[in-house]
Amino acid sequence: MNWITNYVRPKINSMLGRPSTVPENLWIKCPETGEMVFHKDLEENKWVIPSSGYHMKMPAKARLADLFDGGQYEAFQQPKVATDPLKFRDSKKYVDRLKDSRTKTEQDDTIVAGLGTVQGVKLVAVVHEFAFMGGSLGMAAGEAIVKAFERALSEKCPLVLFPASGGARMQEGILSLMQMPRTTVMVDLLKEAGLPYIVVLTNPTTGGVTASYAMLGDLHIAEPGAEICFAGKRVIEQTIREKLPPGFQTSEYLLEHGMVDMVVDRRDMADTLARVLTILMKQPEPKAAA
Repeated sequence: MNWITNYVRPKINSMLGRPSTVPENLWIKCPETGEMVFHKDLEENKWVIPSSGYHMKMPAKARLADLFDGGQYEAFQQPKVATDPLKFRDSKKYVDRLKDSRTKTEQDDTIVAGLGTVQGVKLVAVVHEFAFMGGSLGMAAGEAIVKAFERALSEKCPLVLFPASGGARMQEGILSLMQMPRTTVMVDLLKEAGLPYIVVLTNPTTGGVTASYAMLGDLHIAEPGAEICFAGKRVIEQTIREKLPPGFQTSEYLLEHGMVDMVVDRRDMADTLARVLTILMKQPEPKAAA
């Protein structure tokens, strides 16, 4: 059987001009219902499972293209920072982890940011790419966020941030933790300038990111079912030795307890942001989506 699978079938496929293997990501399984969804259908539905409404993780670049009018925006360059300043190594060298993530995501680091319009409202958007080392906050991410805030200040426009992170990047130690106060200072500067700062909490938003800029918005919007916390549920249960209530640390639970202002379906996010920002910026009604 191995001879047929490993030799005969690839030989026939090559003779017929067919690929010998099928890409693994053609069908995506819904974590809630187990339903298999064709990847093109999922992408067209903004990475939301059509039947269950489950919000899958959305690639950062795809999110920006979907958010901005006509998919057009000015992409910001990734600031240059020191690579592997601590010469860190666990089971693998940090530089090798960076190399793998850059190959996988085709990004320099976890933050993608750009300037554009959403239904005619100019704004700067900052997005974490969770596929890049769990969206972790390191020096490069911190510097990219700082530069995005500076651009929003210079353009005199709002900033919308979409966090998706496991927290601070352990491979950079204290240098990673230093990004928390740096980004917090930029939030304060934006607010002092009278410009709105909106956070759209996505799945997951945890750790040092939650403990800093992700919870300092003028308005906190969350996607349905997103996990939002500092410490994980299992850690808390082991610490207090009690079972936590169902749905603990989800968007809906936090909305019920006043930590989130609204839960908005991803497919309605652009409309919601445009409507809220026109109110905060005292601008005319947003243009209807094409």
